[in-house]
Amino acid sequence: QVQLVESGGGLVQAGGSLRLSCAASGRTFSSYVMGWFRQAPGKEREFVAAINWSGGSRSYTNSVKGRFTISRDNAKNTVYLQMNSLKPEDTAAYYCAAQTTGSIGTNWRAYDYWGQGTQVTVSS
Repeated sequence: QVQLVESGGGLVQAGGSLRLSCAASGRTFSSYVMGWFRQAPGKEREFVAAINWSGGSRSYTNSVKGRFTISRDNAKNTVYLQMNSLKPEDTAAYYCAAQTTGSIGTNWRAYDYWGQGTQVTVSS
Protein backbone atom coordinates (compact mmCIF):
# COMPACT_ATOMS: atom_id res chain seq x y z
CA GLN A 1 0.00 0.00 0.00
CA VAL A 2 1.22 3.47 -0.89
CA GLN A 3 0.02 6.61 0.82
CA LEU A 4 0.41 9.98 -0.85
CA VAL A 5 0.01 13.30 0.93
CA GLU A 6 -0.01 16.57 -1.00
CA SER A 7 0.77 19.99 0.38
CA GLY A 8 1.55 23.47 -0.85
CA GLY A 9 -1.73 24.56 -2.36
CA GLY A 10 -3.29 27.93 -1.66
CA LEU A 11 -4.54 31.22 -3.04
CA VAL A 12 -2.26 33.20 -5.33
CA GLN A 13 -2.66 36.09 -7.73
CA ALA A 14 -2.29 35.60 -11.46
CA GLY A 15 1.37 35.59 -12.41
CA GLY A 16 2.41 34.19 -9.07
CA SER A 17 4.02 30.89 -8.14
CA LEU A 18 3.35 27.90 -5.94
CA ARG A 19 5.24 24.69 -5.29
CA LEU A 20 3.25 21.56 -4.57
CA SER A 21 4.80 18.65 -2.73
CA CYS A 22 3.69 15.05 -2.51
CA ALA A 23 5.18 12.85 0.19
CA ALA A 24 4.92 9.12 -0.37
CA SER A 25 5.16 6.19 1.98
CA GLY A 26 6.70 2.90 0.99
CA ARG A 27 10.18 1.70 0.10
CA THR A 28 9.47 1.27 -3.62
CA PHE A 29 8.67 4.93 -4.33
CA SER A 30 11.82 5.27 -6.42
CA SER A 31 10.52 2.71 -8.92
CA TYR A 32 7.19 4.42 -9.59
CA VAL A 33 6.12 6.85 -12.25
CA MET A 34 4.68 9.83 -10.41
CA GLY A 35 2.09 12.16 -11.84
CA TRP A 36 0.11 15.28 -11.09
CA PHE A 37 -3.50 15.67 -12.18
CA ARG A 38 -6.03 18.41 -11.57
CA GLN A 39 -9.77 18.69 -11.52
CA ALA A 40 -11.82 21.86 -11.62
CA PRO A 41 -15.48 21.89 -10.54
CA GLY A 42 -17.70 20.41 -13.23
CA LYS A 43 -14.75 19.25 -15.30
CA GLU A 44 -13.02 15.93 -15.83
CA ARG A 45 -9.75 15.04 -14.15
CA GLU A 46 -6.92 16.35 -16.32
CA PHE A 47 -3.32 15.20 -16.68
CA VAL A 48 -0.81 17.90 -15.76
CA ALA A 49 2.65 16.33 -15.58
CA ALA A 50 4.47 13.08 -14.89
CA ILE A 51 8.01 11.93 -14.24
CA ASN A 52 9.64 8.54 -14.53
CA TRP A 53 11.50 6.75 -11.74
CA SER A 54 14.87 8.40 -12.39
CA GLY A 55 13.63 11.85 -13.31
CA GLY A 56 15.16 11.47 -16.73
CA SER A 57 11.85 11.51 -18.55
CA ARG A 58 9.04 14.01 -18.02
CA SER A 59 5.78 14.76 -19.70
CA TYR A 60 3.54 17.83 -19.53
CA THR A 61 0.18 18.79 -20.86
CA ASN A 62 0.50 21.56 -23.44
CA SER A 63 -1.19 24.23 -21.36
CA VAL A 64 1.50 24.11 -18.64
CA LYS A 65 4.64 23.63 -20.72
CA GLY A 66 7.21 26.31 -19.95
CA ARG A 67 5.39 27.28 -16.74
CA PHE A 68 5.30 24.11 -14.60
CA THR A 69 8.18 21.81 -13.68
CA ILE A 70 7.85 18.36 -12.15
CA SER A 71 10.74 16.92 -10.18
CA ARG A 72 11.39 14.24 -7.60
CA ASP A 73 13.74 13.44 -4.74
CA ASN A 74 13.82 9.68 -4.28
CA ALA A 75 15.86 9.99 -1.09
CA LYS A 76 12.96 11.94 0.43
CA ASN A 77 10.16 9.96 -1.24
CA THR A 78 8.80 13.23 -2.53
CA VAL A 79 7.65 14.59 -5.86
CA TYR A 80 7.22 18.30 -6.56
CA LEU A 81 5.33 20.49 -8.97
CA GLN A 82 6.76 23.98 -9.35
CA MET A 83 4.09 26.22 -10.85
CA ASN A 84 5.08 29.61 -12.22
CA SER A 85 3.18 32.28 -14.14
CA LEU A 86 -0.07 30.94 -12.77
CA LYS A 87 -3.30 31.76 -14.56
CA PRO A 88 -6.90 31.75 -13.32
CA GLU A 89 -7.55 28.72 -15.53
CA ASP A 90 -5.04 26.77 -13.42
CA THR A 91 -7.51 26.89 -10.54
CA ALA A 92 -8.35 23.32 -9.52
CA ALA A 93 -7.79 20.63 -6.97
CA TYR A 94 -4.39 19.08 -7.69
CA TYR A 95 -3.78 15.39 -7.09
CA CYS A 96 -0.60 13.42 -6.83
CA ALA A 97 -0.67 9.87 -8.18
CA ALA A 98 1.62 6.85 -8.41
CA GLN A 99 1.81 4.50 -11.35
CA THR A 100 3.43 1.25 -10.23
CA THR A 101 4.02 -0.38 -13.61
CA GLY A 102 4.75 0.73 -17.15
CA SER A 103 6.15 3.88 -18.68
CA ILE A 104 4.80 7.39 -18.17
CA GLY A 105 1.03 7.49 -18.53
CA THR A 106 -1.18 10.50 -19.16
CA ASN A 107 -4.49 8.74 -18.51
CA TRP A 108 -5.62 8.76 -14.88
CA ARG A 109 -6.68 5.13 -15.22
CA ALA A 110 -3.02 4.08 -15.43
CA TYR A 111 -2.37 5.26 -11.88
CA ASP A 112 -2.82 3.00 -8.89
CA TYR A 113 -2.57 5.28 -5.88
CA TRP A 114 -3.86 8.79 -5.25
CA GLY A 115 -3.49 11.52 -2.70
CA GLN A 116 -6.35 13.44 -1.19
CA GLY A 117 -5.68 16.56 -3.24
CA THR A 118 -4.68 20.14 -2.52
CA GLN A 119 -6.59 23.19 -3.72
CA VAL A 120 -4.94 25.79 -5.93
CA THR A 121 -6.86 29.00 -6.53
CA VAL A 122 -5.52 31.69 -8.84
CA SER A 123 -7.23 35.07 -8.68
CA SER A 124 -7.28 37.49 -11.61
